[in-house]
Amino acid sequence: MVYEERNTWAGLIVTVIALVVYVVVTLQAAAGRALTEVDWLPIMLWTIGGGIVGSILLSIGWGMAVARRDPDGVGRSDQRDRDIERAGDRVGQAFLVIGGLGAIALCAIEADWFWIANTVYFGFALSALVGGTARVIMYRRGLA
Repeated sequence: MVYEERNTWAGLIVTVIALVVYVVVTLQAAAGRALTEVDWLPIMLWTIGGGIVGSILLSIGWGMAVARRDPDGVGRSDQRDRDIERAGDRVGQAFLVIGGLGAIALCAIEADWFWIANTVYFGFALSALVGGTARVIMYRRGLA
């Protein structure tokens, strides 16, 4: 597995964990109340920060483990890696657009900030998940 693919897997793993943690903690904070009454901002910020730190740490740890077996190929990338990265970004961008349009629509109907922020948050998360999944598929099956 090449460097970029390992980083993609690390991002996917941490994104799934962060999403689950965010949903569980938010639902627990609601404790039977309306979701709009939850103080969602600290939960969201901690989840985003934890996801970034977790992804970096997993990527570094995984890279160090691989470096023991193949010290020369640890950080190499080539044109194929760059093409896969660009294609995965294009696939994931659609969900950023969908999340942004959803947030605009929610603003237009004057929805609660909770719903607007979560629409944007899940747009980013889906972008990372779908784009990362597309990258992994391209690494496994090749660019079509």
